[in-house]
Amino acid sequence: MVSDGSVQQRQSQPAVPLLEEQRVGEILAAVPERRHWRYRPRRVGMVWRSRTFRVAAVFTVLALCGLAILALVRDQTGTQGFLVGLGLAVLPVPLLMAAFRWLDRVDPGPWRNVLFAFAWGAFAAALVAILANSFATRWIATATADPSNADTLGATVIAPVVEESAKAAAVLLIFLFRRREFTGIVDGVVIAGITASGFAFTENILYLGNAFGEDQQIGTSGVVSVTAATFFVRAVMSPFAHPLFTVLTGIAFGLAAAAPRRRRIRRIALPLLGLVLAMGMHSLWNGSAVFSPYGFYAVYGVFMVPVFGLVTWLAIWSRVRELRTLSAELPAYAAAGWLTPAEPLALSSMRARSLARDAARRRYAVEARGTWQSPYGPTPAPSAQAKAAAKAYGKAAAQAVAEYESFATSLASLRLQARRGTAGPDFADRELELLHHLWQRREVASPALAYAAQATGRLRPAYPPPPWTAPPPHPQYGGCRNSYSSPGYNPYLLPRQQPPQ
Repeated sequence: MVSDGSVQQRQSQPAVPLLEEQRVGEILAAVPERRHWRYRPRRVGMVWRSRTFRVAAVFTVLALCGLAILALVRDQTGTQGFLVGLGLAVLPVPLLMAAFRWLDRVDPGPWRNVLFAFAWGAFAAALVAILANSFATRWIATATADPSNADTLGATVIAPVVEESAKAAAVLLIFLFRRREFTGIVDGVVIAGITASGFAFTENILYLGNAFGEDQQIGTSGVVSVTAATFFVRAVMSPFAHPLFTVLTGIAFGLAAAAPRRRRIRRIALPLLGLVLAMGMHSLWNGSAVFSPYGFYAVYGVFMVPVFGLVTWLAIWSRVRELRTLSAELPAYAAAGWLTPAEPLALSSMRARSLARDAARRRYAVEARGTWQSPYGPTPAPSAQAKAAAKAYGKAAAQAVAEYESFATSLASLRLQARRGTAGPDFADRELELLHHLWQRREVASPALAYAAQATGRLRPAYPPPPWTAPPPHPQYGGCRNSYSSPGYNPYLLPRQQPPQ
């Protein structure tokens, strides 16, 4: 009965015509334009996938944390102490930022990572630390009924764990969500150091502001003031303290980034080990004054300074190793015809890189100015607009060379990752994309890099060019070699080679 009723009901409904598949062209031609659509697809979950939304959400959270931590610090130091502490705490920041950016010059990371790391350390990590440390100290004082012991335990046990964990969170986030920009020890050192510099900046505001308030109460000023002593200890003697602690975590993350993907235990254990070492060093530093009246100076001279020297040497060695990676990996692309033989030599020298950018800037600016010369006699002085145009040409050429250097460095790093087994399954696509970017800028960058290789003594001039030095042309792009027909050919710029016997 049910089935008969349903059949009768279906038969009683009016027939609805169906569109025929053979009329596809006519149907699609009748579809209105997008602005006249009556129905639009539902964007399920698209807000969370939007990159703009994620960036706005992250920076909104950091801004709220910044307002909260600055309000807490001003509440503890007072308005005048806050301003004095802010002015003094800013002084070591440019030096620390310049040092870490210099270290990252070979393959510089994007500025968004730098800004995120500094903001996380200065706002988010500092807010977590001040709230957690205050809560833990009050809880210990209530549980033990000994406020002085609670302060000691809070400084030597609670603070290192909380602060280093909060700072390490920034390194972990960039390691997870900006994995392609986190490839080795240098990246870990830079991100960790900048995060810790931001944290030290906010902490210095608090300490210097409180010291100024103490000076206001006891009436001291000048060199003998508490503010001067605090500034000397925190900004002159040990501005590297917080960066040094967190850099241990960054080095561990860098080693994990360089480890093969199949080494999962190593990729998890190394960051945890680095975090434990950072906490231990931080605890030793905070507790140095508790050991004895001269404990601070003993820990500073016997432990902190040697470790700082060792970590500095490791960071600089890693930077030099990045340059050696270029000279080791890029000749394969020169042999295949993608690069000229001089380019790996120039790209593996920071001095040659800078010289190549300057050479391209001068060359294209001079060529733009050369259009003002007349073969029939002197011409009027160029206008301000013409000078600006020549300067723009030179600047654009230097930018093209800088981008070429950046892509070439990424290409060498990608090839090294492939040999280590950490490149991922999209290695071929990423390699082709980088080669495409190099090819687009080759006409401007290749002659400048060849000149820089010769000017820095990394390339011996040779003339005439023997025929065996030209690599075979690339089949897809029609040849990429230093030949008579290629743009930017220079017969005086050839690598040191011996003729075949």
